[in-house]
Amino acid sequence: MEFSLLPWREAFIADVAKNANNKAIAANLRDVFPFPYTEDDARGYVEGCMLNDENQQLCRAIVINSEAIGSIGVFVKDDVYRKSAELGYWLAQPYWDQGVMTQAVKLLCQEAFERFDIVRIFAEPYASNCGSRRVLEKAGFQQEGLFKNSVFKNGRLLDSCMYALLKQEDPINA
Repeated sequence: MEFSLLPWREAFIADVAKNANNKAIAANLRDVFPFPYTEDDARGYVEGCMLNDENQQLCRAIVINSEAIGSIGVFVKDDVYRKSAELGYWLAQPYWDQGVMTQAVKLLCQEAFERFDIVRIFAEPYASNCGSRRVLEKAGFQQEGLFKNSVFKNGRLLDSCMYALLKQEDPINA
């Protein structure tokens, strides 16, 4: 399925309010992603993305037919973790299992490795989120660990997984 990764703009606020307002999406994300997801939530998110400094992060709208159907971002860490970045994303449910997110992850990670002085991009999906784990694996991420009872979500303790993608060294200059 053809899509674009575009910088965020105000025109996407209504799309985000519609597509992010999904209990199944919120159940697999951190509590900062609410359900129900309101127009005010969408406005705050989109405006925040528009103001972000791209020296330490890349935030993109996943767009099909001029509609923002998801979000993806890479966020460079600091201090002793400054050579690593965290990946986060969500996608409107009608687009699940169509390869959109796998391709978006590949594209954004490639851009992040080219733009930032990092050697590792990681993601931490809940162990029960098989779809997200499959996306990461198809995009070349390796599971590095399983954290037992590491997340408290919706009144339950959940396990989470650590996945990482390491920057490939240039064999000519290595």
